[in-house]
Amino acid sequence: MAPKFESFREFFPYYLAEHSDPVCRGLHYAGTIIATAVFIYALATQTWWLLLVYPVIGYGFAWVGHFVFEKNRPATFDYARWSLIGDYKMLSLWLTGRLAPAMEDALARYGRRNSKGASSAA
Repeated sequence: MAPKFESFREFFPYYLAEHSDPVCRGLHYAGTIIATAVFIYALATQTWWLLLVYPVIGYGFAWVGHFVFEKNRPATFDYARWSLIGDYKMLSLWLTGRLAPAMEDALARYGRRNSKGASSAA
């Protein structure tokens, strides 16, 4: 179970710490980009059934990252909306070359998390 947060601003460093494994993050980036492309295509072509594929792609990639590589429980189980926003913010930080300092701050605050939710020093 994730700690209690009152705002996305409080939540985001925790979210980043939960994504310390680069393979997990890469799977998130791929899932977010592909799912967003499917979403835009579905809207542009009015192929409404494809909207059902959007969460399957996004969660599919992300959950493989968490369960196989990160070995932790996805934050979306406790904070679905903020986790979705976090995916896009993490992707934007990565694309603009600003992820490393944010990740360092997050790991200094929360450490790396294991599957039991315990923190360890980064």
